[in-house]
Amino acid sequence: MMKRLRQLASLRLTLVGMGLLGLGAALSYDNPVGTPVWVLVVPLALLSVNLFAAILSNPHINRRGGLLLFHVGLLLIVVLAAVGRLTRMDGRIELTEGSAFAAEDLTEVQRGPWHTGALDRVEFVQGPYTVDYTAGMARGPTRSTVLIPDGQGGWEQRVVGDDRPLVLESYRLYTTFNKGFAPILTWIPDQGAPVTGSVHMPAYPLFEHRQANRWTPSGAQEIRFWLQLETGMDPQADWRLDPVNTTGVLVVRAGERRVELRPGEAQRLNGGVVRYERLSSWMGYKLFYDPTLHWLFIASMIAVLGLSAHFWRKFGAVQAYSVAQEAAKGKAPDDMGGKAA
Repeated sequence: MMKRLRQLASLRLTLVGMGLLGLGAALSYDNPVGTPVWVLVVPLALLSVNLFAAILSNPHINRRGGLLLFHVGLLLIVVLAAVGRLTRMDGRIELTEGSAFAAEDLTEVQRGPWHTGALDRVEFVQGPYTVDYTAGMARGPTRSTVLIPDGQGGWEQRVVGDDRPLVLESYRLYTTFNKGFAPILTWIPDQGAPVTGSVHMPAYPLFEHRQANRWTPSGAQEIRFWLQLETGMDPQADWRLDPVNTTGVLVVRAGERRVELRPGEAQRLNGGVVRYERLSSWMGYKLFYDPTLHWLFIASMIAVLGLSAHFWRKFGAVQAYSVAQEAAKGKAPDDMGGKAA
């Protein structure tokens, strides 16, 4: 039994595991969506077995309290990292002001095979936001207002940002640089019921001069839109992006026709009437879920405490030895002198 444990605890197996882990990390970094999660989980599992066998079989580890605690913490970190890859979830979503979060609107979704989170219970409504910029267009704090149910039939207001996530059902949603404007439009067909929705323009101010998009209503021809904005942006001075205080003229092109619409105006086109209701905005979020985060912190603290205790004891022993040596050196001349006298 002990012989088998020593084989599993060999440093050669450690090197193999580290090499596979490095390869898996490189594959995941270059192609995170198409790369299976097992390229990381398998090396982590191999390193877990290797480390567990070392803890059991190596007396230099299991007979020293500090080192034992450090290796147990290290083992927990490796195991939790593997579990995190199997249960995590990442995704992105764009939300128009006034619209509710819907899981089916998530894009770029990466989900571990063991993911069982309660994403269907995540509920909030997007509100207005502001983003500060310093001179030279360096992006500062983002303040995005969201409304979440307060459990008493009302709504609770929260402000979130890039480093201040909205945490619901252990899912963490962070704002991103990706945000922009969204004209609210109503299409009134010649036959059928009116349809109201938003058209998301490209991110602003990243694509300041490319605020264009297109939409094809059911049973009608394609409509192209171009948004002329008045945001008050000055790249040479501090500036705040505030969609609430922004105005925009919507240029509408359908076939050879070109018209400019202001909020509240409408225009007849082939197949119906398009009405520009108002100018709104959209915010892009990054969703992140990993149930092992808190446990990883605890495991890290265990490892730090174990290593600290080990070195505290080691350096304490060295210091005591040095004091004893100095004491012995100081005592030797007296003894010699006494004998000579």
